[in-house]
Amino acid sequence: MRIKSLHYYPIKSCAGIELTSANLSNRGIENDRIFMVVDNNNNFISQRENHKLALIQAKVFQNNLSLEAPGMPPFSIVFSDIGNNEQVMVWRDQCQAIDQGRKATDWFSEYLGSPCKLVMMEKLFQRKLDPGYAFAENNQTGFADGYPFLLISQESLNDLNSRLKISIPMNRFRPNIVVEGCRPYEEDSWQKIKIGDIVLEVVKPCVRCAITTIDQSSLATSKEPLATLATYRISPLGGVIFGQNLIHHNNGRLNVGDKVDIMEKK
Repeated sequence: MRIKSLHYYPIKSCAGIELTSANLSNRGIENDRIFMVVDNNNNFISQRENHKLALIQAKVFQNNLSLEAPGMPPFSIVFSDIGNNEQVMVWRDQCQAIDQGRKATDWFSEYLGSPCKLVMMEKLFQRKLDPGYAFAENNQTGFADGYPFLLISQESLNDLNSRLKISIPMNRFRPNIVVEGCRPYEEDSWQKIKIGDIVLEVVKPCVRCAITTIDQSSLATSKEPLATLATYRISPLGGVIFGQNLIHHNNGRLNVGDKVDIMEKK
């Protein structure tokens, strides 16, 4: 079994970027969800509130963030950890963030059609993980929903697509790591895995939300895949599950093609 693809998402809820290799920081893949769009109350905005976020293409190179979106001029900023400090909310977590300035505010507000601003998580801020799943005091993540990694096997998506009238791509589920060479949903049985020198704990199934029903190219919505997943992937805790959340023990580098070894099963 090997890594099929790697992905990161510079801005929460915006389009992802496929990588051939990825450096890891304490929060997960380097630059993954270090930015977030917030409303006037400093609450995060996701595709649940505004589907158009899916069409924003963001790229990070050194200290530059470049943006493209339909009907908007290309835009870039030199992002900085120096600026107005903001207390922003991701679900129930209050985070320290830096406002990225008026030009970014104007660009996002015009595109999304409502007042908002772009913030970056402070470099020294630690957004601690749920202690019910964390294995160390310093386990943390960026602006992701809850964990530094989401892993899905290609075989799981293939099985789901075999049950759907119209197949859907993996980007509906926004994983960081896609593996191939296992049985469908085999990832549900893993407790600890090793990829190269990186050891990861498989800590929690991912409960899926309505974002999975949004086509990431056309923004069209439907009842799928949640309707089909609900027929065979209901969690005992509620909701439908697809994919697994992971926490890493150490930093290093992941590469497409790296072998995935199962160290422990549940």
